Amino acid sequence: MATTKVTKNGSVDMKLEVVMLGVSDIDRAKAFYQKLGWRFDGDFTVGDDFRAVQMTPHNSQASIIFGKGLASARPGSTDSLVLTVQDIDAARDDLIARGVDVSEVFHYAGGPFNNAMENPLLSGRDPQGRSYYSFASFEDPDENGWLLQEIQTRLPGREWKPTRAPATEVAPLAELLHETAEHHDHFEKTHAAHHWWNWYAAYLDARQNGSSPEEATTAADRYMEEVLHVLPR
Repeated sequence: MATTKVTKNGSVDMKLEVVMLGVSDIDRAKAFYQKLGWRFDGDFTVGDDFRAVQMTPHNSQASIIFGKGLASARPGSTDSLVLTVQDIDAARDDLIARGVDVSEVFHYAGGPFNNAMENPLLSGRDPQGRSYYSFASFEDPDENGWLLQEIQTRLPGREWKPTRAPATEVAPLAELLHETAEHHDHFEKTHAAHHWWNWYAAYLDARQNGSSPEEATTAADRYMEEVLHVLPR
């Protein structure tokens, strides 16, 4: 049975995993977020009353889920979801190239997220070029709002230290390789000839970044089929 990981200071590990988003047209929302280049994790349907689509921003540990039959917010009622980027101009240019209507870069007169002032938003980047202070915004087709926030250097104490055991420890590595081999077996039997190490690399990368064995298998299969074009027999 799995055990709950507790840190030295007594805190239980908790990671923001999913934000539930309200949308009025599932396929339209799915197409929009795929256009952003976000990872498509799955489209799950149960009967006529339940459908859930999960998407994940590139290199994010948290995902969004939208659909029907979910206890999600009303379409368009979610505002100011924050996406951190290292270069806000580059991120903005990328979104515009993908056909997204993005605001000009702005900063808050009273500091990040401070809307208490009469005219809280000022045009342009933060004059001092500080991390956390420069923003841009965009909306999805249901008018759910997103903010880009530029963070080049995080403040002290704002990053979690890795807690998993180093992959170089022999016993955990051997166990993970055995698990990888077991999950690769089905792919090997059902797909064209391929280099097994490509599948292993995709699976191991997903597992070491927090995916479950099932999620890692899906990621490895997708990598082989969509990137390396290894198709079922």
